Amino acid sequence: MSIAEQIAVVLGVVLLVNMMPVFGPPTWAVLVFFNFEYDLPLPVLVLAGAAASAVGRLVLASVFRQIGYRLPRRRRTDLEAIGATLTEAPRGRWGLLLLFLISPLPSTQLFEAAGLTPQIRLLPITGAFFCGRLVTYSIYVAGSSAAASTLRSLVDEGFASPWAVALQLLLLGLLIAFVLTPWAKILGYEPRRDDSAR
Repeated sequence: MSIAEQIAVVLGVVLLVNMMPVFGPPTWAVLVFFNFEYDLPLPVLVLAGAAASAVGRLVLASVFRQIGYRLPRRRRTDLEAIGATLTEAPRGRWGLLLLFLISPLPSTQLFEAAGLTPQIRLLPITGAFFCGRLVTYSIYVAGSSAAASTLRSLVDEGFASPWAVALQLLLLGLLIAFVLTPWAKILGYEPRRDDSAR
C-alpha cells in the first residue's frame, strides 16, 4: 500500500470514528494502531489524524445542531439560555475555546452539547480542538513506540472493558441531563420576542 493510500485510510477511519455519536474508540488509540501498522512519518500521521478528527467532530456537532432545532420550544429555550450565558461575556467565549483546546474530557459529548446550543459557533471551537489535538496526538503517538506492548493491551482491552462501556453510558446520561436541565429557569433567561416567534 502506498503512503497516499495509507493516509487515505487513516483519514477515512478517523473521520468515521469522530462522527460516531456514542461508543466510538478514542482517536489517539486509532492513531497508535496505525502507527504500529503503517510506516507513516509521525508529523503526517498526527496532522492527518487531527484534521480528520476535527472535521468529524464538526460534522457530528452540525448534525446535533439540526436535532436541536427540532426539539420542543421549551428545550430550545433552555439550550439558548445556557448558550447565551457561555457566549455573551468575552471571558465565557475564551473559556469555551480553552475547554475545547485542552479539555481532558471525551470530546464526543462536548461537541454534541455544543451542537445543541445554538449560540455556540462551531468553527472556532473546532479550530481550538484541532490545535489541542495536534499536541495530544503527538504525545500519544510518539510515546507509543517506547511502550508498544502496554499500549497494545490498552487499545485491545479498552474498547470492550466494562469500565469503558460504563464511562460511555455515564457521559451519555450527562448529555441527556444537559438537555433536560431547565437552564432558562435556573439562569433567569427570557427569550427575545423574535426568538419566541420561530
